[in-house]
This record gives sequence, C-alpha cells and structure tokens, in this order.
Amino acid sequence: MERLQKVLAEAGVASRRRSADIIRDGRVQVDGVVVREPGARVDPVHVEIRVDGKPITVDDEKAYVLLNKPAGYLCTARDPQGRPTVLDLVPCAGRRLFPVGRLDFDTEGILLLTNDGDAAYALTHPRFEVPKTYMARVEGTPGERALEALRRGVRLGDVVTAPAKVEVIGGDDESALLTLEIHEGRKREVRNMLRAVGHPVIHLKRVRLGRLVLGDLAPGSWRHLSREEVRWVRRLAAKAAAGKMSRLQQAARGDDTDPGSAGY
Repeated sequence: MERLQKVLAEAGVASRRRSADIIRDGRVQVDGVVVREPGARVDPVHVEIRVDGKPITVDDEKAYVLLNKPAGYLCTARDPQGRPTVLDLVPCAGRRLFPVGRLDFDTEGILLLTNDGDAAYALTHPRFEVPKTYMARVEGTPGERALEALRRGVRLGDVVTAPAKVEVIGGDDESALLTLEIHEGRKREVRNMLRAVGHPVIHLKRVRLGRLVLGDLAPGSWRHLSREEVRWVRRLAAKAAAGKMSRLQQAARGDDTDPGSAGY
C-alpha cells in the first residue's frame, strides 16, 4: 500500500507536491470514488486510478531526461490556455515525465524531467541544498555593495533569501554578466533578488543543477542522463526516501519535531 500522492508522482502525473493539489481538487478517482486525501493508502496494482477521467499506468522503471529549456515554454505537464510546455519538446523520451521544479516562462537552461518522485523532492527541497547555478545578464554593473547584499541574503517581502555565491564575469557600459549560485528555488527568486539590489535581469539561463551540467546542449534539445549522473540522482532520491521514512516513524511515536516535514 502506497500513498496516493506518491503513486501519481511515480506514474508521471506531476511532481509529488503538485499531485497533492490535484488530489485535493477532486480530480482523482480510485475505483470510481473521488479521493481528496493525498495520504490515502492505495494498492496501485489492484485498483483503478483515474486523473481527470483518464486511467494512469504505474511504471516502476525510472527515467531521467535533461532538457535545455528555451524561452517561451511552460514548466508544466499541460496548460489550459494551450501554450507550449516543456513536454512538447520531449515527445520521444519514452515515458510519462514531469519537470523537476520550474524555470520561468522567459528563463532558459537546464531542466530535469523524470517520473521519480523522490528524486524530484530531493532536487527541489531546500533541506538538501542542491546548488543551482545561473548566468544572468543584468542592467548596469553591480558594485560591491550590491554583490555583498546578494552574498548575505536579500529581503523579499517577508523572507530573506539564503546567501548566494555571485561573481561578475563580464559586461560593458550598459550591462554586466554574472554567475549566481543558490540552493533555494522560490518563484522568480533570482530575478527578484537582482531587481531588489537595483540590477534587473535582461537575460537568464540556468547552467547547472547539482552535478548536472548543461554543457553544449542546444536550446530545445534533450538527452538521457549518463550512468554516473543517474547514480548521483538516485543517491539523492534514496536519501529523500530515507528521510521521509524517518519522519513517519517519528510521527508514529509522537515525537516529530521537524517543522520542514509539514505538508510533505
């Protein structure tokens, strides 16, 4: 018996967090009955699970695809408005996949697509501190005061970002080229950080995700991960799964003190 939320993620419906939202919205049926609890236990082998009326197929074989996302594509499985999504770029990947995390509509660069829910969780949750490296062209040239603000953490509304690693690597009189490394992943975080220090983004591309490197992959092109890359991703996934089990055991004993586990 597995949690319904996990079954949907492993079937490639969506990431685990998005799958929970889909369930709460009443879009999932188990043997013809609408289920709204993401943690509901089901046996995916012996029940019929439908999402929006369509049956899902559980696939135990994991797939990992690295895409160079161009601007103008949404990081989602589908768009009600019919706009192009990143899945339109990988029609022959061989399995039903979902994007790990999100890049903005107008941001380019490295994006992992998978059907491995544990891997997606490990790569996106701040607990695992997976570094994400961007190249950003910004208006003007940041001085030391702006750079130090980014390195200390920038206040964005009610939160302060974690310290970033940032360097100026080029530029001209009107703009500068930066490398910036973070390990969080809030919506439009890099753009908001740079705007907050007075240097709005002109162009943004993510070039690295942990040990996964974009390299010379052309925009819109994709490849399967190498054997070594898969080993690294699966080690992260195993760590995430082990942490989840530990938190469940703590909760069962009544001593769950990990505030980050809420809602997982």
